[in-house]
Amino acid sequence: MKFGIRANLGQFLQQLLQVLLVGMTIGMTRNVVPALAEAEFGVPRGSFLLLVAFVVAFGFVKGAMNFAAGRLADRIGRQRVLLAGWLVALPIPALVYFAASWSWIVAATVLLGVNQGLAWSMTQTAKLDFTRADQRGLVIGLNEFSGYVGVATAGVATGYLAALLGPREGLLWFGGAVIGLGTLLSALAVEETLPWARDEVKHHAVAATPALRPRYAKAASDWPTTAEVFALMSWRDRRMAALCQAGLVEKFVDALVWAFWPVYLHQQGIDLPGIGWIVGVYGFSWGGAQFFTGRLSDRLGRHRLNAWGMWVCGAGVALMPLGRGAAWWSACAAVAGLGMAMLYPNLSAAVADIAPPSWRASAIGIYRFWRDLGYGIGALGLGAAAAIGGRLESAFWFVAISMAVSGAIVHRWGEETHPRLNPAI
Repeated sequence: MKFGIRANLGQFLQQLLQVLLVGMTIGMTRNVVPALAEAEFGVPRGSFLLLVAFVVAFGFVKGAMNFAAGRLADRIGRQRVLLAGWLVALPIPALVYFAASWSWIVAATVLLGVNQGLAWSMTQTAKLDFTRADQRGLVIGLNEFSGYVGVATAGVATGYLAALLGPREGLLWFGGAVIGLGTLLSALAVEETLPWARDEVKHHAVAATPALRPRYAKAASDWPTTAEVFALMSWRDRRMAALCQAGLVEKFVDALVWAFWPVYLHQQGIDLPGIGWIVGVYGFSWGGAQFFTGRLSDRLGRHRLNAWGMWVCGAGVALMPLGRGAAWWSACAAVAGLGMAMLYPNLSAAVADIAPPSWRASAIGIYRFWRDLGYGIGALGLGAAAAIGGRLESAFWFVAISMAVSGAIVHRWGEETHPRLNPAI
């Protein structure tokens, strides 16, 4: 059984295609749905907390599914969990098409949260199973590059399809094609990768090179319980706690982009294709830069990229309401996307660095639980900030300040996790 990208190139490309399609599935809801919440789905103007209800539902459901997916994948395998994620997504386009009220959109988003929690988690975990430790930054960078290019592409494509066919029909055809293809390929072309993880556990047990031994988080046994792993990830290991809180807070940005950027830009007079492109700049910048930032962290380390990524991303958010015009908003979106690219793959890579292979999928699942819970907590926070401030711009300041504080916590509590740069003694 060989490890590495080259030795498993066919499955590696299959998994990249899977995460591209998973990204497109969430991306199709990020432009048309919030921008037309008032005109098409009956959300009263100024109802900020009602508007963010679908993102809140998504965050709590996806967070819970990430937690479950990690443990489930260690027991029944990655491919089965991936396929289950796609099967749950099949009704989403029809729910949006027939939506009689905003509650239908919330229901569709609950299914989307299940899909994303199961499917996106598995594309990442599967690739980490069969690639080498010195490729983790590159692997996660490519994974997130593919996924967020999918998010951005879907946002642009659905903007044009909505203008051409109408918002509901455009989403129906686009969503049906993407989800149908993902389901078919996951059933017929994706292989199970759990045997690689189990083989790595055997190699880890008979050990290896002390110079490249990671500073693993210490559990009471090689096969800790779910409660033990959760405690280690959430507070007992300070490094893991720093990574989990950073993951949670950085999703405040994504909640803002999803729920409020299209509404804000629509209120400034930008049409749906224009909104798709501006929001797409954020996604393309994030996705494209991850192609390099993941690999960069394999050379320079994760820690500084994670802390500075939080600060750069927060700066892009803070700058957006300070100017006007498509060029300004696109530039701010690019800065926010670049910051996200610096931190996003490397928070996950840092978790993978110091989680032992016997419970790595569970550790990644719990990290992703906290991270995607940030959608729900962040959406509630930015909805409350906008309601208290009486304007959308208040939500931008809430998110920017949160990112600055969280980056400081990462800088203070965290440490370099790359085993070559900071090996165990």
